[in-house]
Formats: sequence, structure tokens, C-alpha cells
Amino acid sequence: MKKWKQKAIVQKTISYLPFSHKINYIFQKYVTRGLNLSADYFYDRLGHAREHIKGFRRYSDKTTPATCLEIGTGWYPVVPVSNFLAGADKIYSVDVTFLLTKLRLKETLHKFIESYHSGELKSYLNFLPERFDIIENIINSYDKLSVHEILEKLNIIYLIEDARKLSLPDNSICLINSNNTFEHIYPEFLIPILKEFRRVVKKQGGVMSHFIDMSDHFAHFDKSITIYNFLQFSDRQWRYIDNSIQPQNRLRIYEYKQIYSDLKIPISYESFREGNLNELKSIKLADKFANKPLEEVASSHCHFISDYTGSIN
Repeated sequence: MKKWKQKAIVQKTISYLPFSHKINYIFQKYVTRGLNLSADYFYDRLGHAREHIKGFRRYSDKTTPATCLEIGTGWYPVVPVSNFLAGADKIYSVDVTFLLTKLRLKETLHKFIESYHSGELKSYLNFLPERFDIIENIINSYDKLSVHEILEKLNIIYLIEDARKLSLPDNSICLINSNNTFEHIYPEFLIPILKEFRRVVKKQGGVMSHFIDMSDHFAHFDKSITIYNFLQFSDRQWRYIDNSIQPQNRLRIYEYKQIYSDLKIPISYESFREGNLNELKSIKLADKFANKPLEEVASSHCHFISDYTGSIN
């Protein structure tokens, strides 16, 4: 049996258990080895942070967002810490469960310190020196501080709540961002989440920036399959394979654009990664994908930036 099928079976089983997210963390950390804070992951997220801030500066008259909101921060808050270093005063992270631990937070901050001393950090972020001093001071007194005390010093506020009903006031967030999160949210949830983002974003100078990974995430673990493997299944078949702890909605770029259009959310800037048509053609696509332009089906990653100034009522 292929490794991706084994993982699918295990995660499907875990999804029915109590404390499924904690069990899945143990499974991925010690079995699949997929949750370590590698240099590749760290710099990938650092690159995302750079593009979020660059996008904000492109459409806002401010150089730094005063308030930020990220959905789906996950295990390592690389982007929220980046926003802190850039000068943000309040950084909200919304998720369905609190995945952060003191150890994982320490790993994250150590990566920033290593990057700073190697000289690489400055090529990604135009950070405030006094903010970096705060991070070093935190590390020097780390054992004396609680997770929440550390987060407070970093201006990071975790919101463990339904992103469809945020506890934030209207017109209050300068920059809303996500990093390979949308692909894990089914449309019936993503649409009301985007509506809620539309409510809380500032109507003058507010920006939204989202990276979306549309590849089959099982292919990240099992190199014997392509990033298009999951496109061979019908929706009914996929429901039996997919799981609730790391779901994949399989939406393609044209479907995300349609959602934005239906919600009247502008796409002021977009970039996408061209797919591999030869790999795509190596599998028999399900009917819902086979009838669409193959170039758009094959696109595996995209980045949308929305400038809300004067665009949303």
C-alpha cells in the first residue's frame, strides 16, 4: 500500500478520536516527521511575511500595518513574529484550537535569532532593531515567562474562535493574511470567513494577502505520487479519503477567483505557479476537473492581494 494511503487511513481514524489535533501532532512529529521547524519551512514563511508587507505598502499610505490578523497560524508563528518585528502594534491569530506550546514558540524565536546573526533576516524583513532586542530579552529570561506573557511582549493575541464570527470590531484590521490555509477550508466555511474578513478590514488602506497551496498535500509526504493525485477522485470518493484534522478542499484557481468575484472582493494583484501539464495528464482526471482548461487545473500555488480602499461597502 502506498504511503499516502496509509497516512490517509491513519488521519481518518484519528479524526474520530477525542483530542484528535494532539494525537495528529504526535503522529506527524514522530512518524511522518512532517512538523519540525526546518530551515526550508522557516524561510518559506519568512518569504510570505515579506510579500504580505510588500503588498500592504503597495496599496496603503502606511509603511507598516498597525493591526494584523492571520488565520491558521498553526504550530509555529513565523509570520506573526515577522509582523511584530516590522512594527505592528496588535497581531491577532485566529484558529480553531491553540496549537502553540512554549517549546515551539522558543524554537521559532531561536530561528529568528539564528537568521539575524547569519545576516539573512535583513534580506527578508526591514525590521525595527528595538523589536529584535525584545526578542533577545525574551530568550534571556525565557524560563521565567509563561507562553501568554511572551505573546504579550510580542503584541500577539490568539483568538481561539470561529473565524466566521470574529470578536473584532468593524473596520479594525489593516492587514489580513494567511499562509497555505485556504486549501484546508471547505467552501461552505471559506465564504462566510471571507465575508467576516470583509467586515473587519479597514475600508481606507486595508489590505488582504493570501497564499494558497492547491497541490495534493499527501504528495509532500509520498514522492511516488504527483501533486495532482487527488484530482482523479470524484467528490464522493474524496469524502471517504479526506479527513477533518487536515482537510483538503481541492479547489482550483478558477474556483477561488469565482468566490472572490461573488463576494465582490477585488483581486488587485495575483501571482500563480504554472503547473506541470505532463504530470497532470499522467492521471485520469475526475469529470469535474477534466472539463476545465488544463492550464488552470494544473496551477498549484497562487497569491492574491486585495486592496479594500473604496472597494467594499
